[in-house]
Amino acid sequence: MTQKIRIKDIAEKAGVSVGTVDRILHNRPNVSKEAREKVEQVMKEINYRPNRYASALAYNKHYTFFIIVPQYEREAYWHEVEIGAMEACEIMNDFHVDVQIRHFSRFDTQSYEQTFQEVIDSHPNGVVVVPSEVEVMRPYTDKLHELGIPFVMIDAYVPELKPLSFYGQDPIRSGRFAAQTLMFIASKETEIMLMRHTKDGKVGSRQQAFREEGFRQYMHQHFPHIDISVFDLSLSQEQEETDRQLDTFFAAHPHIHHCITMSSKAHIVGDYLLRKHRTDIQIMGYDMVNDNATCLRRGSISFLIAQHAYMQGYYCIDTLFKAIVLRQKVKPVNYMPIELLTRENVDFYWRKLI
Repeated sequence: MTQKIRIKDIAEKAGVSVGTVDRILHNRPNVSKEAREKVEQVMKEINYRPNRYASALAYNKHYTFFIIVPQYEREAYWHEVEIGAMEACEIMNDFHVDVQIRHFSRFDTQSYEQTFQEVIDSHPNGVVVVPSEVEVMRPYTDKLHELGIPFVMIDAYVPELKPLSFYGQDPIRSGRFAAQTLMFIASKETEIMLMRHTKDGKVGSRQQAFREEGFRQYMHQHFPHIDISVFDLSLSQEQEETDRQLDTFFAAHPHIHHCITMSSKAHIVGDYLLRKHRTDIQIMGYDMVNDNATCLRRGSISFLIAQHAYMQGYYCIDTLFKAIVLRQKVKPVNYMPIELLTRENVDFYWRKLI
């Protein structure tokens, strides 16, 4: 049986105090370069691997992580993100980790800024945040850096703000993938619809805007003859008004048989097509939420691109845990898989990665 190596043993071999070894193991200051080199050499010689989990449990400190996401009215991508984050919190319960969710109003800069400031004023140990415009975010991320509070970005990556880590898809490549997939069934068309969820002509997120950029890149390179007709749909309007606008759009564009959206709201058009008994039109969209899955099974959605929103939420909290509680190095950029779901494989798509 291998003998357990104690901190006291390392201290004796290195000729330093137990306190010095403890400070080095926990990456604390006030250790001379000479002492650090001696201790690290001893640990290398004896192949010492500290049990960071046991150390964190013994430390008995409480940690609070905040996650800042947009408000939503019903099941959506952000709902899955929240479930994943809270699942991570449950698993880390023994380490006294608490996760608190704060919502801001989409398209409302003042709401975003106010929510971010409230989170900072709560003195968190770490933050998960959905990016806004750089000029809006910078004062708050600068403050987090100043206070030594790590933050993880989710959904969209803004490297110039220097987050600890990022989780989400590569949006340009995702948009190109979406275009390539749609063209498997729509390459003979002369016109397709691009549905955008907007407010005052502005799309709902940076990620959607970049996906559209990738989509248009691919279409311009490979199918320049296909017209892309944009249909802007307000996020806040009622179904009756949405139906009226879709009636008008499809009446004005009778040759459209394929549509695409870069958001998780493909089911809005999918449900409309089912209620109108329109079997000649399909839409492609993003994210495995129940409403989308239902339309996919019933044939009004052609494809869904999934990105494991649940696991994004889980990984963001797990990354803060590893970096702050366990003091481990974490990977700065983590691109999620770009996965294609159809009616044939949607039932085998799991919420968790197993």
